[in-house]
Amino acid sequence: MDTTMTDTERKPCGSRYYAAIAAALALGMALPAAGHAQNFPQNRPITLVVPFVAGGGTDALARDLAKLLHDKLGQPVVVDNRGGAGGTIAAQQVSRATPDGHTLLFVTSTFVTAAATDRKLPYDVLKDFAPIAMLGRGPLLLVLNRDLGIKTVPQFIERLKSKPGALNFVSSGTGSITHLAAELFMQRTETKMTHLPYRGSAPAVLDLMSGQGQVFFATVPTILGQVQGNTVQLIAATSKERSKLFPEMPAIMEAGVRDYDVGTWWGIVGPPGLPPPIAAALNRAINDAAASDALKKRFSDEGADPFRGSPTDFNAMLDAELSGWRKVVQESGLKLE
Repeated sequence: MDTTMTDTERKPCGSRYYAAIAAALALGMALPAAGHAQNFPQNRPITLVVPFVAGGGTDALARDLAKLLHDKLGQPVVVDNRGGAGGTIAAQQVSRATPDGHTLLFVTSTFVTAAATDRKLPYDVLKDFAPIAMLGRGPLLLVLNRDLGIKTVPQFIERLKSKPGALNFVSSGTGSITHLAAELFMQRTETKMTHLPYRGSAPAVLDLMSGQGQVFFATVPTILGQVQGNTVQLIAATSKERSKLFPEMPAIMEAGVRDYDVGTWWGIVGPPGLPPPIAAALNRAINDAAASDALKKRFSDEGADPFRGSPTDFNAMLDAELSGWRKVVQESGLKLE
């Protein structure tokens, strides 16, 4: 990170910046702007950097979005998979890119939870990126190994209280949404479990099914097949409302756990200093893509909902989530790396 830059130069999240975006949205990008903003998009591809390897659920969503943005912006949108280091490699690449709208980062909830857990990230998620648009949001699913014989949240809490630390919860990695969702659950219920972090969700699912782990706060795409195949026990959704895919299952809050509303989400950010007219043009295109039949169906299949909002809305959500997860990390006593 270039420490010679001022916050004003690096942080596109002041009120004047978002007022300029709002004006650009209202005027259809008619505001004058410096550099490339007047000619966006230029006659060259847009790169959508995805911090995951090819072939997963997030990658598939990003590729669907890329096709729709190609149609709306008139330029090819190339997906660049930069997996590894918990998304740090991809994020750092975009944070240093030219702010001309041709390099974008596909982010998920782990973009924020990793920042809440890791003090040594080479970037600041609020200062070193320009929020553009949030695509959608959906719940996690609380699933258990079937051999436990537990079918409800009250039964689960009772087991945890009777044998503190005896059950293992698996996650897709330290600092992931699947990790911090469990930490928040333990705080809200005053219970204790042992964390088994993995490098990704696939090995976590395997050990959940084998019995090495007994608990998983899993994303829907990760665990949907196992739930439908009845090889794991679904007991609740993590959102405030019930899952649309499994309306017979209560939400965790509905089962008596106070202030528990956790979800995963997807969005797009760009480099810092992104001109307001470019941010506005991208915001419109991404919002329209999220409202398309193709993405609405994908979200519906995962029990999620599309989201339509401004860069200001997305920035406020990132700020609130980072603050909330940092409190969870602090209260849990997690050792920050």
